[in-house]
Amino acid sequence: MGTDLARCRDALRPGLALYIGGMGARTANFYNDLARRIGYEAAAARIQDLFLDGKREAAAAAVPDALIDEVSLIGPPDRIRDRLQAWQDIAKKRWVGSLVLAGADAAAMRVIAEAVL
Repeated sequence: MGTDLARCRDALRPGLALYIGGMGARTANFYNDLARRIGYEAAAARIQDLFLDGKREAAAAAVPDALIDEVSLIGPPDRIRDRLQAWQDIAKKRWVGSLVLAGADAAAMRVIAEAVL
């Protein structure tokens, strides 16, 4: 959670690049397959190629903003509340199966809790 949306996205890029690009073999990566299934075929291929070539920073930079927005609740509290409904719709499609509050402080957890209760 934060007021600088670009900074929030940038904080997630390295982890997403690791999962999309480096978790498993080139032909057996669940997260790469998931990114492809939800419409990011070209980005998933590029991220994986860069990551497996040892270009981790470039792989992170290749993670599209739209992909981050589809699988993450980030930004200021009002944006998180607004995006929660879209996130719940994505979860119903089984594109995302859990809500992980990684790095969330008490204020961020309160925003989510108040929005879902």
